[in-house]
Parts: sequence; structure tokens; C-alpha cells
Amino acid sequence: MADTYCFIKDLINDLERGRIKIPSFQRGFVWEPNRVAYFIDSIYKGFPFGSVLLWRTKNPLRTERNLGPYRLPENDPEYPIDYVLDGQQRITSIFGIFQNSLIAEEDKGTDWTNLFFELNSKESVPFKHLNDFTNYDNQKFFPLKYVFNSPKYRQLTRNLDESLAQQIDNLVEKFTKARIPVERFESEERKYVATVFERINRQGVELDTFQLLSVWNWSEDFDLQEKFKELTEELQPFGFKEIGSDLLLKCSSAVVMNRADPENFMELPGSAVREKFYEIRTGIFRAIDFLKTDLNVFSLKLLHNGEYLNCSHGIFRFFTKTASPYFSRSI
Repeated sequence: MADTYCFIKDLINDLERGRIKIPSFQRGFVWEPNRVAYFIDSIYKGFPFGSVLLWRTKNPLRTERNLGPYRLPENDPEYPIDYVLDGQQRITSIFGIFQNSLIAEEDKGTDWTNLFFELNSKESVPFKHLNDFTNYDNQKFFPLKYVFNSPKYRQLTRNLDESLAQQIDNLVEKFTKARIPVERFESEERKYVATVFERINRQGVELDTFQLLSVWNWSEDFDLQEKFKELTEELQPFGFKEIGSDLLLKCSSAVVMNRADPENFMELPGSAVREKFYEIRTGIFRAIDFLKTDLNVFSLKLLHNGEYLNCSHGIFRFFTKTASPYFSRSI
């Protein structure tokens, strides 16, 4: 794994060319405007803010996520792709604040991108979000969108007082020289990438293995994420409104492999999951039927939280202990 540094402008260029992408198992952009402002201020002041982890591969993923409100262009197939495993919020913030090439998709919030540097500010953080990007006092504010737009930058500073122009010159110089720490590794081994991603998220944002598994998109007509969504909706009438994908994943692994090990589940060919999904779905509903007929549990809504948890895990244990013989006689 190599440790490198990337200038902000180079990072933006790679994103604009589609050389850096967001894998679909990442969650979306969630930072609040104030957090974006503090992050930009950290870059401005040279504070440490952590490295970005990129996974380089020659095989593009079947599905990818937008970078916040922006749809990234396709990459030149002659070049490998760097998928962001850690640092998506930081990369999205940098791109949204400084880029000028891509237009956000409709109905996507972009207020957080209207970040300005306040001239002669006495505040500890001299960066402010303004609601109106086009109507502002240029004697007081400078839009960060023009830091790397030389023609617009020169136009805005041409008639300013020398002291104000110097503040903007210093601002531009700091962001031009700022470097983003980047860690990059190359691998075509999915299990290795899965392990790296899981360990990263144990330390930060909690993401389950299912989100990672879904990215491999078993086929054009079978999306594991969509199948689990449909299954969850079907389970809601019985009181499984809050059921998580982790439990469903463990049930699936128990059916297909007779053990609940998501990492080994990743090694299965897509065809095995597709062929067994009917058994997975049927088994879950028959397990619920078992709760109704043998345990007289007709609705989880009647249970307390602790009993709900025990009941949910009871279904899982039912799968792991009886999956093979149960299915052989029931399907």
C-alpha cells in the first residue's frame, strides 16, 4: 500500500475524468454544511484531517454511486479506476466546493457548496455559507468556487483594495499548495477488499457486510439489494419492520452454506445465490410459520424489545441448526 499526496486541483481533475469513483456499497453524502466549512478551514490552516483510501482496479464495478449530487463521467477504459473506500465525505466536500464543471442532478441539495471566504474576518473559522451565490458583497466575501478558476479569480480581484486582494491571493496560494494524503492499494481479490472495507468501518461509520456484498451485483436481472428490500417489505405485516439486512444475510448464508459467515458467502458464484434465493425466501416465511404454529407468536408487535431481539435471533438459530434437513423435506 503506497502513501502519496494529491493536490486539490489534481484530485478534482481525476474526478472530472471519471478516474475516481464511489462504489455503490458506500453510503451517500451526509455531512452538514457546518462540518464542510470546518473541514475546509482545516485544509486552509494546515491542520491534519486524515488520509483518503483508494482501491485501484482494472475491472469497473457494475454499479456505482454518485459523488454527492454529481454524476461522475465514465472513465477511459485504458486507465484503471480508483474506488474510494475511505474519505468519501472529504472528497465530496472538496469537489463540491471548488469544482466548476459538473452540474448537480435535479432535486439534489447543493446549498452546502456555496461556501465563501470572509475577508477581514474576526471569526475563528472565516468560511461562511451564503444562500444567494450570485448576489453578495464582493468587498466582504470571496466564493471558493473560483479558487481554481483563474479568469474569474482575476476578474473579481481586479478592482479590489490591495489589502483585500492580498488576502485572496494568500487564500488561493494555500489551497493551491495544499496536499491531500492518499493511500492506494491495487487488488482484484474481492475478499481482500471486503476485509479492508469492513475494518475501516469498524473504526468509523457502521456499515454492514451486506452493503459490501451488494456491489458485486450477481447479474443484470438479479440485484441482491433489491431482493432483500422486497423481502423486508413482505415481512413487515408480521412485525419485522425494523429487521436488518444483517439478519437476512445470516439466514441466507445458513441456507446456502449451512453456516453464517458473510466473508465466505462472498466467495460463492452469483449463480449459487440466485438458484437458492427461492429457498431462502421460502425458508424465512416457514420459519415465521413455525413461530406462529409451534410457539403461538402471531405478531412481533406484541413483544417487548428484548423478546423481539430474542425472537429475531431465534429465527436465525432455527436456520443454522435445521437448514439442510428442513429444506430437503419442505421444498
